[in-house]
Amino acid sequence: MLMQVNEIAGKFAIQGEIADIKPLGEGFINDTFLVRTVGDTPDYILQRKNHIVFPNVPEMMDNIVRVTAHIKNKVAQAGGDPMRESLTVVFTHDGLPYYYDEPNYWAVCVFIAGSVTIDNATSLDLCYKGGQGIGRFQKMLADFTSPLYETIKGFHNIKFRYEQWDDTIRRDKFGLVETVREEIKWVEDRRQQMLDFWKLVENGELPMRVTHNDTKLSNILFDKDGEVLCAIDLDTCMSSTALNDVGDALRSYTNTGAEDDQDLSRVSMDINRFRSYVAGYLSEMKDALNDCEKEWLAFSAIYITFEQVLRFLMDYIDGSTYWKIQYPTHTLVRTQAQYKLLQSMEEQYPEMRRIVKELL
Repeated sequence: MLMQVNEIAGKFAIQGEIADIKPLGEGFINDTFLVRTVGDTPDYILQRKNHIVFPNVPEMMDNIVRVTAHIKNKVAQAGGDPMRESLTVVFTHDGLPYYYDEPNYWAVCVFIAGSVTIDNATSLDLCYKGGQGIGRFQKMLADFTSPLYETIKGFHNIKFRYEQWDDTIRRDKFGLVETVREEIKWVEDRRQQMLDFWKLVENGELPMRVTHNDTKLSNILFDKDGEVLCAIDLDTCMSSTALNDVGDALRSYTNTGAEDDQDLSRVSMDINRFRSYVAGYLSEMKDALNDCEKEWLAFSAIYITFEQVLRFLMDYIDGSTYWKIQYPTHTLVRTQAQYKLLQSMEEQYPEMRRIVKELL
């Protein structure tokens, strides 16, 4: 594999002589490698893109090239360092932002020296900075008006998810529907509420913006002093409501338990983490959001967490094929833990709304 990777790296217009290439990270979606060069030339990140998750890699890379170019202009205008405060895509010798080696697609970006990633928000300060990082990303792209390709169909579109859901329940190919009637009721009881929210996106009251769509803390790059550099892992960058990024982050940042926690007593939403993340986000985006976005910002956490309940349960009924499982009911356990988090959010929703209004 490393011999092949060495040849692939040579297809890109990297500077300097390659010293070594080593695997980097766990590679849940893409296979990632750190390419080290000799001397003072930059190091690089090489990735084999998952063309199953992302069926049109050229469109995905086109999104990334255009978005990062826009961010670099914004950083330069503000007197910052575009090479450190944005990803830099490296093109092939043929002038493409990817290399195709059937059936694989490969891409390279410059490694930002002295940068660090953090897996989990273990403090309120990290919650704040995570919100700040995504808020800054969205703010710099607030005037980006070119249409982006939809790299994953129906991502965070609850109308599309309910169409998938109805088809899954109707087919019931493993005969599991009768065993999860209570859980199905959770999804059905909230159908109209969630579809009503999505109508605000469809009618433009919640505007379409450039969104990251994978806002976990590890997708924010920090410098060695702990300050935000930039958002990374832009494969899911698309056009959607800005609130999807907020809700996705709050779903992961505020959970006091694990996503697949079997002890539901450990699962709840930490309101202090909620406040810190929203404060960081609004420190960048407060003046860019319209009134409807501000009004529904707190609800975004409920919306995305509910969507995850639906998706986990749908996958369980359909044979647990999307997420990796460690035991037969693993995806059902995820459903139940996510529902406990959803209930905690719903119970605290009045306070969540109050906090948002206070921070605005």
